[in-house]
Amino acid sequence: MKKVIAFVVAAVMCIGMASSVFAAEAMVSDALIDPSADWAQYDELITQIKAETDMAKRTEMMHEAEDILMATYCVIPIYYYNDVYMQKDYVDGIYSNPFATKFFMYTTMANGSDTLKLNLSSEPDYLDPALNSSVDGACLAANSFSGLYTYNADGVTVPACAEGYEVTEDGLTYTVTLKEGLKWSDGTDLTAADFEYSWKRATDPATAADYAYMFSGFDGYVEGETTDLNVKALDDTTLQFVLTAPCAYIEDLMAFPTFYPVQKAWVEEHATAEAPGAWCQEAGFPSNGAYVCTGWSHDTSMTYEKNPLWYNADQVTVEKLEFMLSADDTAIYAAYNDGSIDFADSVPTDEIATLLEEENPEFHIVDELGTYYAAFNAKSSLFEGKTTEQAAAMREAFSLLIDRDYICENIGQTGQVAANAYIPIGMADGNGGIFKEDTETGYYDPYAINDDYDATVARAIELLEFAGYEFGDDGLLSAETPISIEYLTNENSGHIAIAESMQQDFAAVGIDMSIQVQDWNVFLEERKNGNFDFAREGWIADFNDPINMLEMWVTASGNNDCQFGR
Repeated sequence: MKKVIAFVVAAVMCIGMASSVFAAEAMVSDALIDPSADWAQYDELITQIKAETDMAKRTEMMHEAEDILMATYCVIPIYYYNDVYMQKDYVDGIYSNPFATKFFMYTTMANGSDTLKLNLSSEPDYLDPALNSSVDGACLAANSFSGLYTYNADGVTVPACAEGYEVTEDGLTYTVTLKEGLKWSDGTDLTAADFEYSWKRATDPATAADYAYMFSGFDGYVEGETTDLNVKALDDTTLQFVLTAPCAYIEDLMAFPTFYPVQKAWVEEHATAEAPGAWCQEAGFPSNGAYVCTGWSHDTSMTYEKNPLWYNADQVTVEKLEFMLSADDTAIYAAYNDGSIDFADSVPTDEIATLLEEENPEFHIVDELGTYYAAFNAKSSLFEGKTTEQAAAMREAFSLLIDRDYICENIGQTGQVAANAYIPIGMADGNGGIFKEDTETGYYDPYAINDDYDATVARAIELLEFAGYEFGDDGLLSAETPISIEYLTNENSGHIAIAESMQQDFAAVGIDMSIQVQDWNVFLEERKNGNFDFAREGWIADFNDPINMLEMWVTASGNNDCQFGR
C-alpha cells in the first residue's frame, strides 16, 4: 500500500565523494508531485475521498494521499503525541478526549474550594469558535460554548444541545432535534436558527475560518466561495442539513468548535470586516456553554464563571475558572508547586525525569491521536533554482539526520514513539480497521541514524549532492554551497530543546540552522502566512479518521502552513 522510500546503504559510498549526477527516480518517491504547480491533483483526490461511499476504496485513497504528502518531505514527522499535565490530588472530574480537548465543567474540589485555578497556555489567539485553530483555544471553546454534540469522559460523542437526530436511508439528510428551552448566557433564546447562521458564517470567505473546509462534505459548500450551505432551521428546535456523501464521523463534526453556535446580534454588532473575531476579544460576550468569560486581563489572566442558564448547569459544582496566561513552563511549574494553580497543562522538560522517578501521582500522561512534526515552507527561497525532485531530496536529507530516538528518550521522556509517517499509529481507517497498526511500515526508518550512523549520514549527503550541494573531504558542506536555515518555534522548554537537538543533528554535515523563538500568537500568524523556512508544528486530530489530517493540506485550507498549491 505504501510507497516506501528505500533506505540505501551502499558500502562503496564515500562521505567525501565529489558531486555527481544521480537519476531523479532513484532519489525520490514516484508519488512526488510539484507541491506548488501540481497540487490541484492532491486537492482533487481529497474531494474524491470525501465523496467515496466504498469504504475500502476510500481507505486506499487515503493511503495514496498520505503517499503524496510524504513524498514532498515538506512534512517531517518526529514523534506521535501523548499529553502530560499536573493536577492536584484534591481535584477530580477533569477529562480529555483523544483530541486533546479538556473538559472542566464536571470538576470537583475536595479541598472545599469552588474555584479551579489553572493554566492552559499563554494569551489565546482566538475565542471565536469559527476562527480558532489551536488546542488551547478549543479547550476554552468547549467549556464556554456547546455544540449539538459533545464528548463524555470515555471520549464518546453524546448529545449536547441536541436531543438526537434522524437520518434518511441514503445517509445524506439529517434532521436534528434540539433540547427545549435552550438559552444564551444573556437570557435570550437559543434556537436552530443560531446554528444555521453560525454554520453559514463559518463557511463565508469573509470570516476567513481556517476550518471552513470541514464543511466540504455538506451540500452547497464551494471551497473559497460564498456558498449556499444546505442547512436550515425548520423551526426553533429543528435543524436540517444535507451532505453530499455519507459521513461516519458526523457526530464528531457536530461536537467540533467550528460547528458551535454564536449569537448573531452580538457578533454583527461587535465584529468588523477587518476583524471578524472582534466580538469576543474582550470579556462579556454571550455564550451558551457551562462557563462565561467575565474577566480578561490580556497576557495575564482570564476568568470564567458558571453559566446558570446552561442546559446541564445543575451538574456544575465549580463556580469559577481562573486561568493563568503564560507560556513559560518554568513559571507555570513554580505556580503549581506553590499552590497558585491547581492544574498545569505544561511541565518543564528538565522536571519530567524526577516526576517519573518519584512516581508522582499528580503527574499525568494520557494518549492522544496526533503527530509532532517540523514543516518546510514549500515556497521558501531555500529551494529557489531547485527542481521538484531536488527540493524533495534536500528536505529528505534533513529528515534522515534527525535523531528521533534521542528526542523521544531525552526530551519527551514520556513514552513518545518516533514517527515515520504523518498519520499516527492507532488511528481508525474508516472501514472498521486501523490505518496504521505500528511503526514497522512507513516512509523511512526513524531509527536509522541510531542503528547505522555512517550510512545514514552518507545517504543524506547523497541526497544533498543530488540537490546540487558540494562537500569537502571532511564530509561537510563546502563554502561554495552552504545551507543556512532559520527554524521557527514558540516559547517552551521542550520545543526549544528539540530545536537545539535538530540543530546539532544538521551540523553533522555542515548545515547551519539558527533558532527563532516567538510569542505564541505571532508564531501562529507567521506560520499561517508562510513567513518561515522551517518551523515547529504539531497536529492533534479533530476526530478519529485520517481524512482530518489529510484535508488540512488542500490549497485553500487555513491550516496549510506548508503553502502547498500557492
